[in-house]
Amino acid sequence: MSLRLLLFFALSSNILSAEFDAALALPKRSENKVFRDRVKANWLPDGQAFWYRVQTGPGTHEFVLIDATNGTRRAADSLKALGLPQQEATKTSALKVELHPTRRTGEDSGLKFINKLGEDVDLFWINQEGEHVRYGGIRAGTEREQHTFEGHVWLITSRTGEHLAVVEGGAQMQTLIIDGKGLTKTKNEPKKVDSGFKSPDSKSKAEVTKNFIYLNQKPLKLDAVKDFHGPAQWAPDSLSFVVSRCDPVPQRKVSIVDSSPKEQLQPRLKEIDYTKPGDQLPKPEMLIVRAGGGDFQHVNNALFPNPFTQSHHIDVTWAPDSREFYFDYNQRGHQLYRILAANEQTGAVRVVVEETSKTFIHYSGKSWRHWLHGSGELIWMSERDGWCHLWLYDVKTGQPKHQITKGQWPVREVLHVDEAKRQIWFLASGLSAKEDPYHQHLCRVNLDGSGFQQLTAGDGNHRIEFSPKRDFFIDTYSRADQAPITELRRCSDGTLITVMEKAEATALLAAGWTMPERFVAKGRDGKTEIHGIIITPSKLDPAKKYPIVEDIYAGPHGAFSPKDFDRQLRMHQLAELGFIVVKLDGMGTNHRGKAFHDVCWKNLKDAGFPDRKLWITEAAKTRPWMDLSRVGIYGGSAGGQNAMRALLDHHDFYKVAVADCGCHDNRMDKIWWNEQWMGWPVDDSYKLSSNVEDAAKLQGHLLLIVGELDTNVDPASSMQVVAALQKAGKTFDFMPIASTGHGAAETPYGTKLRMDFLVRHLKP
Repeated sequence: MSLRLLLFFALSSNILSAEFDAALALPKRSENKVFRDRVKANWLPDGQAFWYRVQTGPGTHEFVLIDATNGTRRAADSLKALGLPQQEATKTSALKVELHPTRRTGEDSGLKFINKLGEDVDLFWINQEGEHVRYGGIRAGTEREQHTFEGHVWLITSRTGEHLAVVEGGAQMQTLIIDGKGLTKTKNEPKKVDSGFKSPDSKSKAEVTKNFIYLNQKPLKLDAVKDFHGPAQWAPDSLSFVVSRCDPVPQRKVSIVDSSPKEQLQPRLKEIDYTKPGDQLPKPEMLIVRAGGGDFQHVNNALFPNPFTQSHHIDVTWAPDSREFYFDYNQRGHQLYRILAANEQTGAVRVVVEETSKTFIHYSGKSWRHWLHGSGELIWMSERDGWCHLWLYDVKTGQPKHQITKGQWPVREVLHVDEAKRQIWFLASGLSAKEDPYHQHLCRVNLDGSGFQQLTAGDGNHRIEFSPKRDFFIDTYSRADQAPITELRRCSDGTLITVMEKAEATALLAAGWTMPERFVAKGRDGKTEIHGIIITPSKLDPAKKYPIVEDIYAGPHGAFSPKDFDRQLRMHQLAELGFIVVKLDGMGTNHRGKAFHDVCWKNLKDAGFPDRKLWITEAAKTRPWMDLSRVGIYGGSAGGQNAMRALLDHHDFYKVAVADCGCHDNRMDKIWWNEQWMGWPVDDSYKLSSNVEDAAKLQGHLLLIVGELDTNVDPASSMQVVAALQKAGKTFDFMPIASTGHGAAETPYGTKLRMDFLVRHLKP
């Protein structure tokens, strides 16, 4: 080898090492560099003024007092200088727990949150890179259960981003109370099957066991009926209650091997309950039990014969007069959904609401409802006209009175129902053709469908916090390419009172973080606009050509291109290695109407790829530094399935893929997610979307990563891909990561491995 060539390799190695060091250092280098971006209002007793503390620099802050009636703004370095008692600061008390990335994935577990605050809060999973992944909200005064894994970290914030509490998933279900003092943690609570429940008048108590129902500690004679399941659900008049019964069904077990347990030398076998598509499911029935004589009445199940449920009991909602109760029926296959009413005296069942679809009903994301018992009405969410809207039903007749919201835009989330004024406050997107269709705005409408009004302005994604008396609201909005702006507005008409804060991100940009660029191009039909972002290296040289890497997650349950301002560290770290990183939402994902969404139906292998390739190609037309001959892709979970599919069906475009913990065959993955999009019974559509079945089509460079302890996606799914690739004689890379669960590529080792693989094959 010549001296010249040796010097070239040495120089290249030094450059590559420097790029890796810079990329890995970006999270630390860019932290604490955005100021005036978070506001947590502390309302004074009269509800007409509030104060907040805002960060103004790396180690500085100021206190601000706002008069909500006229927008007067006063700032000072202390509450005392604002004429407020210093002890007021204690009202913002938050749990002082270190916020850190998820570092491990243990057993399946759960968290139950009880929000005792007078305001809604947001819930975020902190992933292995420290990114905040939003998991919706917890309404004021409500409870929510969240599936998690031991070791996973969760953050609770106010609607304006104030950190309220941090919790880490434990080995058992935890119940946590959000009360303004951080989190009050109750004792660990394993899931209970049998419970005792008092009647509303406290005169009776019903206890449910597998073989007996006890009323005031005496067993009831129920003609040999057994396999009961609690809880007992009492009628408001305390004269009767509902229990469920269900024949046992076999439970699939998945075995995984912990090769390197901490407490012993030898491997350990773990078994977990894991229901897969096509498995037998419970078919719970209901009994109405009289508190007086202990007699009972079967509820006729003709209208709910084949439910999609993994539970052995049915939750009910009683009418205030105790004459009937209501429950849901989601028929297996997700093409029929009913809200049913059962007569307390006869057990006869009637339909209140019925939804049907030729594809799927998005039960897990669009089945919101609100009972108006005083007027005998129900507000129901439906996509029956092709968009997610609200309908008003007459509960007694089971007929819709009218559609409340209309238009080619979706209702995204209902925030508040004012029963006295008969108004609904909600978030909607897609209201303006001039704005990103995913941006959410606050709206209000009367229950009769009149008086629709958009109450927020500003091109961005809006988050709302109402004042205690709901006469003002604080609106914080941002975009992927714009730091947050916080405004105070009137609830009556949305009038702007004052701009409270405009976030400052100059220091973040100076640290080598680049502002994402939003880009829009037409999809496969030549009409529908596809939205995404482009991230470039901080030292982009327009005269050079850069390989392109797509961060993909095409799960139909949501949309994933960033709409809020966030550091997006995973993508920015890759960009610092000399890549153009893109992320977009193709057809088959959520929030763009039913037709857009239905592309995924029995067709998960599509993953929006026809739209993605057009979008990237169109972006490169005006960006000559994007090299279309070197395109890579990576993703995890559903994104892992998508990433490998790119090299099976679209290797003319994508040359390199990193697939982490992929659900490579939808017959192997959890039932609730896969039957939602692929249907039931399990048919050939599952086979046609399987990466295992199509493994012989592989072309390009593939790296498969899996955590050996993955309890979210069966790790055997990745191993079956490996077997199929080996059988087909394909060359590929495979890295199982020991003692790691789902999201193995987000561990430090997995992240470095992904970086190295993309550099090796896209930047030779």
